[in-house]
Order: sequence, then structure tokens, then C-alpha cells
Amino acid sequence: MNEAPERLRIDKWLWFTRMVRTRPLAAALVTGGMVRLNGARIDAPGKAVKVGDVLTLNLPQGVRVARVLGLPARRRPVAEAALFWEDLSAPRPGDDLRTP
Repeated sequence: MNEAPERLRIDKWLWFTRMVRTRPLAAALVTGGMVRLNGARIDAPGKAVKVGDVLTLNLPQGVRVARVLGLPARRRPVAEAALFWEDLSAPRPGDDLRTP
């Protein structure tokens, strides 16, 4: 039986969902203190995330806040990867705020 995991390492989740380009980059982001899990700073790439957790990432292009919606079993294509998280970030300058 192949059941979905209840938790996933944060470095794997960041890479699988394409929040970062490589897994070593994900680990470096976490160990560098640039990631918060449910408001608490973490520094271990092996820290587990679960559905419902909120991640705050301090990325070079700005701060991104995301809620974990799913735990993929492998790295997904861009369109599919976006289904595993919800963007909670405040709109950035230049974002189109008009409604369709």
C-alpha cells in the first residue's frame, strides 16, 4: 500500500513544490535562519511540515508566506506544484490588484 505521508521534511517540501530551485538551496535557506514554521524560526532542514502549517520564507525577491495544502511524494511540474500551497503573502508593489 502506498499511503500519503502525514509529514515531510521541510527541505524536500520546498524543493518538491518548486519554492526553491534545488534541495541544497532549500537546506541552506533553512539553516541560514530564513524560514519560519508557524511563526517560529527553524534551522534544521529535517524539520517536518504537515498540512495546515504556515511557512514564512525570506527570499532574495521578497518575503513569501504560504500555507501547506499537501505533501507531494516527488517533485512536481510547476502547474501541479502550485496546488500544494496557498500564497498568503501581502501583495507586492507592481502586482495587479484588479479583479478580472
